[in-house]
Amino acid sequence: MRLLLVEDDPRTADYVVKGLSEAGHICDLLRDGRDGLFVATRDAYDVIVADRMLPGLDGLSMIKAVRAAGVRTPAIFLTSVGGVDDRVEGLEAGGDDYLVKPFAFSELLARINALGRRPAAQEQKTMLRIADLEMDLIMRRVTRQGQAIDLQPREFSLLEVLMRGEGRVITRTMLLERVWDFHFDPKTSVVETHISRLRAKVDKPFDVSLIHTVRNTGYSLHAPS
Repeated sequence: MRLLLVEDDPRTADYVVKGLSEAGHICDLLRDGRDGLFVATRDAYDVIVADRMLPGLDGLSMIKAVRAAGVRTPAIFLTSVGGVDDRVEGLEAGGDDYLVKPFAFSELLARINALGRRPAAQEQKTMLRIADLEMDLIMRRVTRQGQAIDLQPREFSLLEVLMRGEGRVITRTMLLERVWDFHFDPKTSVVETHISRLRAKVDKPFDVSLIHTVRNTGYSLHAPS
């Protein structure tokens, strides 16, 4: 299975990732709730494992937002917050299971496997649409007003991230991580250069701009209000 682990404690994260990898699963690790929300609503996972106490956005709010976005991926809370009211709160927020730290890895693995056996609640999107802009994820094709737009692979990935985050601000740091897999700032204008190229193809030939700059923050792609 492909799993998403959102856990900021280094020892717990390393322990869980190692165990899940040894069990034959692919595990993506994030340490911030905002990043967890972004990735969980962008990519397809079989199970989400999330701590409740996270920087950026707490795990409870993250799972609530994931559910509000229509994502039905099974989720298990892995947390030291273990009172009865806390467990109820977690399940009512959209969690499917709740495991309190300290925990036995064998129990966590069994619970993940049980959640993974549940039938999928939704189909993965294969087509993204915003206004008159369409992206076919299977054919790797982009059109606007029915006109084909020729994009390089990196431009396609950049546009996909922006479209999946429709209406939200996508920061430069997030783009560096999602499109270039940089987990540091290389101090180059690579993002700005590719955004400029993307605008020349997606916006410039048409009457309405869809890609917007959010000053000192990042970019947002959305239809005109």
